[in-house]
Amino acid sequence: MPALNQPHFQDPDKAREYLERIQWPHGPVCPHCGSVSEAHYKLAGEAHRAGLWKCKDCREQFTVTVGTVFERSKIALNVWLQAVYLLCSSKKGMSAHQLHRTLGVTYKTAWFMAHRIREAFRDATPGIMGGNGGPVEVDETYVGKAKGARARRFRDGPKVQGTGGVHLRKVVSLVDRQGATRSFHIANIDAKNLKPILLKHIARGATVYTDNAGHYKHMGFDQYFAAHETTNHSAGEYARPGGIHSNTVEAYFGLLKRGLYGTYHHVSEAHLQRYLEEFDFRYTNRVAQGVNDTERAIRALAQIRGKRLTYRSTHGQQAQ
Repeated sequence: MPALNQPHFQDPDKAREYLERIQWPHGPVCPHCGSVSEAHYKLAGEAHRAGLWKCKDCREQFTVTVGTVFERSKIALNVWLQAVYLLCSSKKGMSAHQLHRTLGVTYKTAWFMAHRIREAFRDATPGIMGGNGGPVEVDETYVGKAKGARARRFRDGPKVQGTGGVHLRKVVSLVDRQGATRSFHIANIDAKNLKPILLKHIARGATVYTDNAGHYKHMGFDQYFAAHETTNHSAGEYARPGGIHSNTVEAYFGLLKRGLYGTYHHVSEAHLQRYLEEFDFRYTNRVAQGVNDTERAIRALAQIRGKRLTYRSTHGQQAQ
């Protein structure tokens, strides 16, 4: 049976029951006081909307969407679940225009829905990478045009002024070969910006794999990590014996750029980090890690709590 034919994608009540099973595996949880109790009870009758509960402790009313990215949305919950599944199963993302056409909502609504879902993709409690001495690959790339970069006209057409990527947005990505992927939009690619990120997210016993870029040479890797291995890309060396390479993170960059340029076309600098988190989430939970489309969507739905966005705060930043 095709995934979108399942009952929770077609019926709002089935969608609510499906979300309750994911959010409350051990019984209803009051979002107001955090109480978990089998004594919480449903409010029934024509005066109450479907799915409304009352806490036995603080006596507040709540539903499964309170305190989540779905809170106070006028979009039917089954349509929300469709949107989550589509973004989770589309390897290179899905534009707001495509969501608007597929779901039958306005473009403005689709744009905001997509950003809410990207917020759900964000890992609020990221663990350390490279635990048990595992390998972590680190590399940087450039995307789009940085704010303030000026275009100059040359004989063969307009080009952005700058060399060596100074006119582009900088991204550093860390890929733990055991699973997790984490990307960051940074101001400059240098030891000053990179070192704090590596020290915060990579375990001290990990082995770090990079290319031989100059900014890595004086970062004192040996003081912080078990080992630092490099490959010389400028000499055509992309792998060395013993699994020494950064090809996994390079593959991630290929997917990221195909999505940003081919699907989204333009991503504002204000929202770039949220798009990076979208691609991080899918790559962390990819098929190669044993996660299929349905499981990926369930993992996203398990992360929706405590991440409510308002349209005003989101649209206050430059829109895509």
